[in-house]
Amino acid sequence: MPPLASFFIETLGWRHAYLALGALAVVVGVGMALLIENDPRDRGLGPDGDPPLPQAPSAVPAGASVREAIRSRRFAGLHAACLISSFGLFVPFVHLVPYALDHGLPAGSAVLLLGAIGIGSTAGRFFLGGLADRLGRELALPLMSAGMACSLVVWALSSGFWGLAVFAFAYGVFYGGFVALLPALVMDHFGGRSIGAILGVLYTSVAFGTLVGPSAAGFAFDISRSYLLPILASIGANLVAAGVLVAMSKARTAAGPHARGTVGNEPTNAQ
Repeated sequence: MPPLASFFIETLGWRHAYLALGALAVVVGVGMALLIENDPRDRGLGPDGDPPLPQAPSAVPAGASVREAIRSRRFAGLHAACLISSFGLFVPFVHLVPYALDHGLPAGSAVLLLGAIGIGSTAGRFFLGGLADRLGRELALPLMSAGMACSLVVWALSSGFWGLAVFAFAYGVFYGGFVALLPALVMDHFGGRSIGAILGVLYTSVAFGTLVGPSAAGFAFDISRSYLLPILASIGANLVAAGVLVAMSKARTAAGPHARGTVGNEPTNAQ
């Protein structure tokens, strides 16, 4: 998509490029959404093609309500980690291309770096998501934040195309793993009863961090004329987020087996 957007800008101008991309999103997005089915039981199947579970179609899934979830320490920890991480999460998406252009890379090569993030993200969602199912999602999620921090170090040390390409792919892998794991971990903690609403509330943290982070990075560059400070701040944000997730996991472990299946002080069937 980044090379296609670049092509539209060169041939149509940036205003008409937005219109073309918007039309493409409507046609492809709506068309594909019409093929989505709500429940595998509508096809006589269970999840992943397994035999259907012995559950009535009208049964309410087990789990916490939205109020129970957002009042829990687990949710507070996840919200804080997502908020802190998201301050730096989208800085590469906004500033990697200008960084590459500032270091003399051609515009076409700079745009390809965004494509490398996308390729890495796709790989991370498939491979790291599957690995986390075996490793344990609660351990894997902070590793994703730590991995993004380590890849940002490569960005800070790189100025040529191949170094930046390695960063972009590695960052995309860990970013994709983070995106894939977060909803699954929320489902583990709170069950499926109100999963959509709980995720919606949780993602307000990402929305706020995304609003502030890239803009703050731009202001920092305007003041210092360097991207080093925003990159270091992004590294710090991801490491702090990883620390919050690890602390949350340790607190849950210390609480013992009786902590499983509870949200706050209210018993649930989330597990």
